[in-house]
Amino acid sequence: MTTTMDNAAWAAERAVELCPADGGCVAVADESSAVHLRWAANAPTTSGATTGRRLTVAAMTDGATGVAAWHGDWDEDSVAALVTAATETARRAEPSPDASPLVPPWDPASDSEERGVAPSAGLDALLPGLATAFERARRGGRLLYGYAEHQVRTSCVASSTGLRLRHVQPSGVLDLTARRAGHPASAWAGSGAPEPGDPVAMAGRLDERLDRPVRSAQLPPGRYEVLLPPSGTADLMLHLYEALAAWAAHRGQSVFSGPDGRTRLGERLSEVALTLYSDPAEPGLECTPFTIARASTAATSVFDNGLPLTRTDWITGGVLTALTRTRASAAAHGLPCTPEIGNLVLRGEDRGRTLAEMVAGTERGLLLTSLWYLRDVDPRALLLTGVTRDGVYLVEHGEVTAAVPDFRFNESPVALLGRVTEAGRTEPALPREWGEWPVRTAMPALRISDFGVADPAS
Repeated sequence: MTTTMDNAAWAAERAVELCPADGGCVAVADESSAVHLRWAANAPTTSGATTGRRLTVAAMTDGATGVAAWHGDWDEDSVAALVTAATETARRAEPSPDASPLVPPWDPASDSEERGVAPSAGLDALLPGLATAFERARRGGRLLYGYAEHQVRTSCVASSTGLRLRHVQPSGVLDLTARRAGHPASAWAGSGAPEPGDPVAMAGRLDERLDRPVRSAQLPPGRYEVLLPPSGTADLMLHLYEALAAWAAHRGQSVFSGPDGRTRLGERLSEVALTLYSDPAEPGLECTPFTIARASTAATSVFDNGLPLTRTDWITGGVLTALTRTRASAAAHGLPCTPEIGNLVLRGEDRGRTLAEMVAGTERGLLLTSLWYLRDVDPRALLLTGVTRDGVYLVEHGEVTAAVPDFRFNESPVALLGRVTEAGRTEPALPREWGEWPVRTAMPALRISDFGVADPAS
């Protein structure tokens, strides 16, 4: 008999019940629903709703692991087939280098159910503000383009130890670009989870940028002091976070590798007292309070599924203090286990100035709007290439005096930390290039010296 079920808890638990693997089994089931809206030239263009289901089963036999995943509706037959695939894979596999005892049962005392509002309600809350912003843009000769999305994901973890965990996570994105009709200049702003922001206020700030009475100027290649907005800081810090895997650092394959198989832990990366951390209880950026690993990678282990998460400081006062470690990696090097966590916050030493106050305190420099098309050039140095987007402005004597072309750059987030001379006020920030979980970030604007301008972006 085939019975279609509709909840992630049943799918995860049923997979564990069916699993014959003698070394244990862990299953992760996800259900997601999302609504989205896209607009151009002050009018909606497309909208829609999506749902998704994914079931991942990891079976353990004689120290080896087999992982199988299924995307789509689940029922008794599909769950049984997935368990068989995972078990047979484990029987053919070599012993897993990350093998550890599965996590025992514990109670997360999570209130995540209260945050699981319907996706349509999250987007509906934006519509009156968008309508007002569109009307004001028409009257002011502006054109608004953008995208909004609200998603709710439910994730359940079950294992043969009796572990049963469930987390509901809402996410929202509001991405807004403004142009003057008949003019190429543009401005951008974005906000992220779980409250995607006020479109009227965002459009008003974009109007102010487009109304700046500035001249146009050219920008020769060279090195300049740069004011990087929180969104750009988030883009760069997420690349740094992705490179924190201890496994790669110990093998000399990472920017955080030291000599003789050691790492750069304890090394000062910035003279400014910057602290980079992740905390599942961070107010406004709450995320899953336990590890979810659908595969074993350099930074994750399926054996760690369900591990409780608490705040981890990756950089403390400018000093590198932690790398992402599985329990196996931690045991191998006698260090604490520090798994990946689904949010990221960067703070300076004190409250910090706003970006406008930082502009007022700038003798000469470049004010960026956002970063785009960041791509790896040299993973060992974490060297990235990218372009600025939607506006670069020359600041002289505390005022914006000219608009200059967007430009291409080649920089490493780690090297840039060493050239930070000021951190502004930390605020929720939407990294422009990143997808689902990294929208849960809070970052300051950064003043960076000697930022390399390669050439104008095409």
